Amino acid sequence: MAAAAAGALGLLWGWLWSESFWLPQNVSWDDLEAPSDGHGYGYPRARHILSVFPLAAGIFSVRLLFERFIAKPCALHVGIEDSGPYLAQDNTILEKVFVSVTKYPDQKRLEGLSKQLDWDVRKIQCWFRHRRNQDKPPTLTKFCESMWRFTFYLCIFCYGIRFLWLSPWFWDTRQCWYNYPLQPLSKELYYYYIMELAFYWSLMFSQFTDIKRKDFLIMFVHHLATIGLITFSYINNMVRIGTLVLCLHDVSDFLLEAAKLANYAKYQRLCDSLFVIFGAVFMVTRLGIYPFWVLNSTLFESWEIIGPYPSWWFFNGLLLILQLLHIIWSYLIARIAFKALLRGKVSKDDRSDVESSSEEEDETINTKNLSSNSSSNGASWVNGHMGGSCWAEK
Repeated sequence: MAAAAAGALGLLWGWLWSESFWLPQNVSWDDLEAPSDGHGYGYPRARHILSVFPLAAGIFSVRLLFERFIAKPCALHVGIEDSGPYLAQDNTILEKVFVSVTKYPDQKRLEGLSKQLDWDVRKIQCWFRHRRNQDKPPTLTKFCESMWRFTFYLCIFCYGIRFLWLSPWFWDTRQCWYNYPLQPLSKELYYYYIMELAFYWSLMFSQFTDIKRKDFLIMFVHHLATIGLITFSYINNMVRIGTLVLCLHDVSDFLLEAAKLANYAKYQRLCDSLFVIFGAVFMVTRLGIYPFWVLNSTLFESWEIIGPYPSWWFFNGLLLILQLLHIIWSYLIARIAFKALLRGKVSKDDRSDVESSSEEEDETINTKNLSSNSSSNGASWVNGHMGGSCWAEK
């Protein structure tokens, strides 16, 4: 029985690591086990991925310290208050309606509750608004989260562009495929790739403690896909082209977070300007540079130099899906920018809207939630639908 189980496990393991799938013809895993030229880390190996987990835990710990001792003081300095929302008065009847029936009662229900409680309709509207705001994350928390992501994306982009500037494949993408997959892994490339992967693993951990968004499940799947793609490209040593994809996506990520920070600090003009810059950079990199530089290399230059094989088809299929997502998200960004021109500011974050405290908004709250809302947070709305990722697209 034990021998049969061991045999089945061996067959499964052999299937998962089939050389005919992962590697080009006439290349074996043994070839990648040999040392390279004595520099760096030899060739990428699957066991290197294990170092990601303690590093991800370390990044998560650094984030907690960063948010407490750096981001929070910065938030207070720009005028963001360290206080939660106004708490709604305890009321069993209204709480039951809020939890079990609706968070946005219509006029008929408001009048019925007014008669039942002997409260003014306006007072009941205020209660529901305050109760909704109790479930909203404070701006201070959102500012700290965005400042952490902004800092990481900016730092990793600066590191990546500095490293790639000195790399031959940055100027000639055909260098990504010469002598593939027997391309040595330098220390700088290893640090860059593993740090990016560890960061997305840290996001997997932190999403259970971060602000809960409406698209939690979508972002969970997105992080899994991102981690899978980075891991896949590392194992079969497509790291050279992978670094180009990572850097190309990071350049717009920190601009998006910067726009969100300006929004939380109520610097409306700065927020709108950064969002416009983000949109322009996003479209140039995702609709221009990515297809004509990256996809051209992975589809045509690699075909010419190394030829297709199973994991080549899989990898390019994923990159083409990514390009389709680029097109969809570019359309969403363009639509937000167009609305911003019409209204004078970007539209609201559909995932974590923060209602106005003015009582005049109570009378139109249902209309505003069904249609386009007035407060600005378009940058984070886009981020919520794109995620923070590079490979599978945030």
